Amino acid sequence: MARIEKGQPGYIKARKLKYLIWASGEFAIVAALLILGYVQTGSKLNLLTVIAVVGCLPASKMLVEYITMVPHKGISPDICSELKEKAPLLITCYDLIITSKEKVMPVAAVVIYGNTVCGYTQSSSTDEVKCASYIKEMLEANGYQKMTVKVFQSYKAFLLRAEGMNNIAAVEKKTSRRREEAVRDLILTVSM
Repeated sequence: MARIEKGQPGYIKARKLKYLIWASGEFAIVAALLILGYVQTGSKLNLLTVIAVVGCLPASKMLVEYITMVPHKGISPDICSELKEKAPLLITCYDLIITSKEKVMPVAAVVIYGNTVCGYTQSSSTDEVKCASYIKEMLEANGYQKMTVKVFQSYKAFLLRAEGMNNIAAVEKKTSRRREEAVRDLILTVSM
C-alpha cells in the first residue's frame, strides 16, 4: 500500500491510525519494562522503571497527536472524485487541518489557480472568514501578494467556484504550474 502524503485524500484517517498504533505500541513497551523490572528485582525501584518512566514521554506525545486528530474527518471519496472530475486542471490538496495561533481549522479541500485559492470546509466550527484571512496573511508573509482566498462551508458554492477556476485554466492553457505548487506547499506547512 502506498504511503499517503499530507494533502492527499485519506491523510487524516491514515494519520489517526498511525498515531494510535504508535501510542499503543509505546505504552505496551512501557508496561513491559515496568513488569519486567518488578519481576526481576521484586521492587519497583530499579533501572527498568526509570527507563519506563522516560519512555512515557514519546508515548504521551503520540497519544496527544492522536487525540488532536480524533475530532476531524477526512474528505469523502465521492466529493474527492467529483472535484477531480470537475476541476482536473487545478492544483488541489485535501484533508488539511490548518493551525493558527488561535484556532485549529479543518479544511476538506483546497484548489489553487493563479492568484486564487479556494477552500471547502465540512466543519461548522471553522470560521470561513478567519480561515481565509489566515491563509492570505500567511501567503503574503511569504511573498505571494494580491492573492484572493475564499473558504466555503457550502459544497455547491465551492464546486461552482472550482469549475469556474478550471474553465479559466482551460482557456489560459498555462504551461508552468510552479507558482501554484509553491502556494500549495506553503498551505501544507501550516497544516497538521
